[in-house]
Amino acid sequence: MVVATDPDANGQVGIGCQLTKNTEKNAVFLTGSLMRHVTRMSLTTSIGLMAVFAVDFIDMAFIAMLGNDALAAAVGYAATLLFFTNAINVGLSIAAGSLVAREIGAGRPDQARHYAASVAVIGVCVGLVAPVLVLMNVETLLAWLGAQGEVLKLASRYTTIILPTMWVMALAMTGMAVLRANGDARRSMLATLYGGALNAVLDPILIFAVGMGLDGAAVASVLARICMMIAALWPATRVHDGFARPRLVQVRQDFGAVRAIALPAVLTNVATPVGNAIVVREVAQFGTDAVAGMAVIGRLMPVAFSVIFALSGAIGPIIGQNFGAEKFDRVKGAYLAGLKFTAVYVVLMAAILFVLRAPIADLFSAEGETQALIYLFCGPLALASFFNGVIFVSNASFNNLGFPIYSTWVNWGRHTLGTWPFAVLGAYLGGAPGVLLGQALGGVIFAAGSWFLVNRVLGTLTRSQQVDPFTVQNRLHSLFGRRGW
Repeated sequence: MVVATDPDANGQVGIGCQLTKNTEKNAVFLTGSLMRHVTRMSLTTSIGLMAVFAVDFIDMAFIAMLGNDALAAAVGYAATLLFFTNAINVGLSIAAGSLVAREIGAGRPDQARHYAASVAVIGVCVGLVAPVLVLMNVETLLAWLGAQGEVLKLASRYTTIILPTMWVMALAMTGMAVLRANGDARRSMLATLYGGALNAVLDPILIFAVGMGLDGAAVASVLARICMMIAALWPATRVHDGFARPRLVQVRQDFGAVRAIALPAVLTNVATPVGNAIVVREVAQFGTDAVAGMAVIGRLMPVAFSVIFALSGAIGPIIGQNFGAEKFDRVKGAYLAGLKFTAVYVVLMAAILFVLRAPIADLFSAEGETQALIYLFCGPLALASFFNGVIFVSNASFNNLGFPIYSTWVNWGRHTLGTWPFAVLGAYLGGAPGVLLGQALGGVIFAAGSWFLVNRVLGTLTRSQQVDPFTVQNRLHSLFGRRGW
């Protein structure tokens, strides 16, 4: 189709225009069943997440076969440090997905490509500079985390091999975000699967056959990252023409919009380990059996509820495209579809866990406090995962509707004020199970708060207008009715 209106003063086509053929092809979420879109995107994204969790588990199992506890501990410390650096890439990928989906929905495919290229350039630059700064102080940082002696040296070497490829992971995650923004969840999933499969194949070869030990595990992870990058960028560029030619002027022009989403997203992402650390600390006072129960739950949670974890990345492009196209009723419908999908999935999975609670406990030879915590998780705590899903869906909505700072507030609030006082009170009233129940109660409160905020935001989407969701001060003024709220 021919675009009906002329470009505005900024060289952009107005939102209230007909879509180009290219946009019609990629803006797949503007029509059709919202529940079907949510289900398809969530399931395909979760398969990729499951592959990552499975490879991490296999990786640790192979390292454990070497018979040196220091090696496993070193990987644990290194993974903690790498998590914080990878949070930057997560933030950038969220920015890429939000910006690209919005522009595709608005009928501005050229601007979508510019945003994708700008995020990629920023990701490469940060991915080259940040590792240098970290590696200059790597032993000090690892020592702050608790690594000592041989474990410190091993963790430092493992980190030194993997961290320089931060820029590779930045491109991989940006490419996958662009694919999802274009509605191509299948190829985004395949990029993760290819990387995970390569890692799983190379691990035993490099660790045992070649005799590289821990270094072999690190090299396998590096090669897997490169595989993911290629598998994501190839279809993003060849199939969807998702990236423009990078230009410094364009990157500088787009930097503000990217930063407005990426920075809050990074802060949001690093809140989770803070909350987990609080819970582990409170549980630890009840002995090793309680800590062992927490460890089992930590392994069960991502396996059972990876679909819920995937919701943030899955529903974002659906909301973003419809927001860009000013289909506000579908924006609201997508949010409700996400909540309905969460409720149905959690009830079904909780029922499965309840039926299998005894075999699961036996699988880990659980007794006493360990068994009690596993049974608790495979019962009411599994149902409480619905409220985590509400927070995930709400955060994706905030990121794509121009209020990314809200997701930061909600996540930090949930993992601090919504965790520590409730966990302490729960420990006092009910021991280790009380800690987990207290944490769940805090999640209920902050899920309700996020639902309230999302509905306030959705209430402003009532008329067709030229929307720039990244002028946050103006949006806050319109939402709360006073300047500088």
